[in-house]
Amino acid sequence: MFRWFESLIDVFGKPDTRMPPRGIARFYLHYLRQAWLVLGVMCALGFAVALVEVALFDFLGRLVDLTREVPAAGFFARHGRELALMAFVALIARPLLIALSDLLMHQAVTPGLTARIRWQQHQYVVRQSLSFFQNDYAGRIANRIMQTGASLRESAVQIVDALWYVSVYTGSALVLFAQADWRLTVPLIVWVLLYIGALAFFVPRVKQRSWKASEARSALMGRIVDGYTNIATLKLFAHTRQEDAYVAEAVQENVEKVRAMTRMTTGMDVTLTVLNGLLVVVTAGLGLWLWQQGLITVGDIALSTGLVIRIENMSGWIMWVVNGIFEDIGTVQDGMETVARPNAVVDVADARRLVISRGEVEFRGIHFHYGKQGGVIAGLDLHVRPGEKIGLVGPSGAGKSTLVNVLLRLYDLEAGSILIDGQDIAGVTQESLRGQIGVVTQDTSLLHRSIRQNLLYGRPDATEAEVIAAVRGARADGFIAGLVDGEGRRGYEAQVGERGVKLSGGQRQRIAIARVLLKDAPLLVLDEATSALDSEVEAAIQDSLDTLMHGKTVIAIAHRLSTIARMDRLVVMEGGAVVETGSHAELIALDGLYARLWKRQTGGFVAVA
Repeated sequence: MFRWFESLIDVFGKPDTRMPPRGIARFYLHYLRQAWLVLGVMCALGFAVALVEVALFDFLGRLVDLTREVPAAGFFARHGRELALMAFVALIARPLLIALSDLLMHQAVTPGLTARIRWQQHQYVVRQSLSFFQNDYAGRIANRIMQTGASLRESAVQIVDALWYVSVYTGSALVLFAQADWRLTVPLIVWVLLYIGALAFFVPRVKQRSWKASEARSALMGRIVDGYTNIATLKLFAHTRQEDAYVAEAVQENVEKVRAMTRMTTGMDVTLTVLNGLLVVVTAGLGLWLWQQGLITVGDIALSTGLVIRIENMSGWIMWVVNGIFEDIGTVQDGMETVARPNAVVDVADARRLVISRGEVEFRGIHFHYGKQGGVIAGLDLHVRPGEKIGLVGPSGAGKSTLVNVLLRLYDLEAGSILIDGQDIAGVTQESLRGQIGVVTQDTSLLHRSIRQNLLYGRPDATEAEVIAAVRGARADGFIAGLVDGEGRRGYEAQVGERGVKLSGGQRQRIAIARVLLKDAPLLVLDEATSALDSEVEAAIQDSLDTLMHGKTVIAIAHRLSTIARMDRLVVMEGGAVVETGSHAELIALDGLYARLWKRQTGGFVAVA
């Protein structure tokens, strides 16, 4: 039974990677409509439960009158069927309705809808551009995705519950009171108007302050996670006190925003408590006066007093529900600001898969500025012939890494085009483009998974023999066998830690090289690929790099000449433009920028074979 209810909402149903709409109502609808049938049945059950509870109160008043009108000896004989019917309602119908409602809520909606929202938001956010993640804390982004799903589901369900109970109880009470005496409805009508006025005053303010509190909480989470992620830097620079102050500032901001919110909730609590007290006292007093005048029965007093006490308790519950709803809405609104942003880099509607047969790369008049005034790359032209190996050199800020970033389409060009075998990369899928390019960077970070899982990122369908061959090729087999993590996993199953922190820089780099060896892509980008290796290890894997580069088009960014010495051609960049090109000897003879850079080198030079 549980499994059937748990299967009603498919967490991984039809994927939806569209941008969620902006605007809080449309944002809610975007996710809730995916479970409209389950939520609709829950609404109907909530309505039925509320009606049953009102019917029980009505019967209670009738029961009081019946005990006064009918002799005790013949009570069950005359009203046995009615009593049996209400017993059935109380003992079977009401528990059954509540059980069905709970099964839908706790087995279907709470785990299923929450997880579905989180999954879809993750699917969308993970496809955002590199700049999206560079401009925010990773911890804050993750925190917002985790909180938004739960808060959206909880607030939507609570809104429905509150609306049903308020409308059913209040509406039914007005009808039942009017049947007894219309004057009993007056205190309730006045209370409803005052209650609505109080909510109209407090709710928008609670909502606004809840949003600010949620925003402050996310900022606090971001700062804490940022410190944990960079814990080595904190310790190396002995800045514990500075870090404490940095986090304390966010804690103080969060406390102030939460206090501003709770001041409003306290004011709302006191106001509604006073209104509720007035409702009970005035209704009970009016009922007694009408009874004294012989206008209503004792049963009417029991009904009216019982119902207003129930409404009073319910209004207190609704107050906290409303407080929770708008705190959740504030959290959802905070999450919406992160999730509902357009993707900066998207595939065109008819994007094709990139097919590489030769490996020719052309940069034609490209412009890119990272959104800054002035140029990083402006009007650059560069032709890399099929199978050619070029080295990009130049001072920091020359645009070397930017050239690689736009080749990988981590950013879209502002003007110009990049062609691979005559195919404009703007018209192919990002997945197929990056699948055809192997990249080894200077700052290699590994996934917090096992050695094997990190290697298989290069090619998930690789065989064990291919994995071992790649590891040997990268000269990583010497240390993998001796790895042991904190859980006792060894060798290829050992976890590497966040960003690979359990490995040395050289070990991380060799795993990264093995991963690219396994990928065996036709285009290869090396960004200071051996910078983390000592000279002995670098020399040991140089043959592997030669094997890796064989038959491929290679673009290598390097400052260490041991890397670029084996390139077919050197391309010198400055100010986002190509200023010199040629072999090492030709550029030395030219006595330009490259020659000046060369003279500043302090290391040796590995001669070209």
